[in-house]
Amino acid sequence: MESWIGLMSGTSMDGIDAVLVSFPHNTVQIHASQTVPYPDQIRHRILAASQNQATPDEIGELDTLVGKLFAQAAEEVIQASGFNRATIVGIGSHGQTIRHQPSGTAPFSTQIGNPSVVSEITKITTVADFRRRDLAAGGQGAPLVPAFHKAFFSSDSENRCILNLGGIANITWLPASPLVPVTGFDTGPANALMDAWCMDQTGLPFDSDGHWAGEGSVNRDLLDDMLSDAYFPRVPPKSTGKERFNLEWVKTLVSRHPGTPPEDIQRTLLQLTVSSIARQLPESTDLRIYVCGGGARNPLLIRELAEAVPHARLSLTSELGIDPQMVEPVAFAWLAKQTIEGRPGNLPDVTGAAGFRILGAIYPA
Repeated sequence: MESWIGLMSGTSMDGIDAVLVSFPHNTVQIHASQTVPYPDQIRHRILAASQNQATPDEIGELDTLVGKLFAQAAEEVIQASGFNRATIVGIGSHGQTIRHQPSGTAPFSTQIGNPSVVSEITKITTVADFRRRDLAAGGQGAPLVPAFHKAFFSSDSENRCILNLGGIANITWLPASPLVPVTGFDTGPANALMDAWCMDQTGLPFDSDGHWAGEGSVNRDLLDDMLSDAYFPRVPPKSTGKERFNLEWVKTLVSRHPGTPPEDIQRTLLQLTVSSIARQLPESTDLRIYVCGGGARNPLLIRELAEAVPHARLSLTSELGIDPQMVEPVAFAWLAKQTIEGRPGNLPDVTGAAGFRILGAIYPA
């Protein structure tokens, strides 16, 4: 059976999710999955690079080091699967985004994790650099997973919304009617700001199960200030990242509300995620939301989301057959398959590109 590997590290920058998967008869069959955390030093260096605090030499070195970690993740998932690597057709490696600027006179998106290193170490054809072709065609280069959502999560009997709670939140609107186009976009921050504030205030990389946020209360004035950011009401197609929503963004707004306890700020950041998503969901009285991404493991976040959208039913993508943490790496395995088979991987109605495009570059074994 042909199999594929998907490698993904998102805006949370906490590590690399790897999955070995096959697609028999247009279904998804996961054979093994692994997560390789970034060493603390590498994570700090990646974060600095994402905030324009790295020299070209440092970025070049990180490109190689992260490439070796992506290769390690691929090797570990192969070992966990017990598969003969000769059956693995290709690797889809998203890489690690360090800067995403889809607007302006010269739009770009930069990912590190040298795919030549991945191909050389694993001896498996690797597909990478998925975003830039869509950008070249006038698109946002993101989000790209809606094409995968459409292929595997659509239903002709219910309106579905796939909600990815990574560092940034994005939604894919999958209407039951084939006459209504699939759409999707980044709604704004999901875990990125909560993680950044938690690290800054407690030294912990994330707020486990939302316990710390649960100790605080929402500061409504601060929340309103946050929600006044010009990104939220912007009409799609749109995408964003830590270039906009980062710790400095939080501290600038917090400085206008002196005396707010740190745990209240954390609780307010969680509510920012909830409110910004709820405001941008499709208007439908018959909506089923399937959640994926790291935020699916935060019970407080999920509970608040359910209360914010009482007209919708909230579930996890595990009900559709894919673990919430593995949806994105599976998607990039599928995108690699699309590329190698000469098929497009973007949705122009989502990204705003001039048309369908075959994404990525192929690095032969």
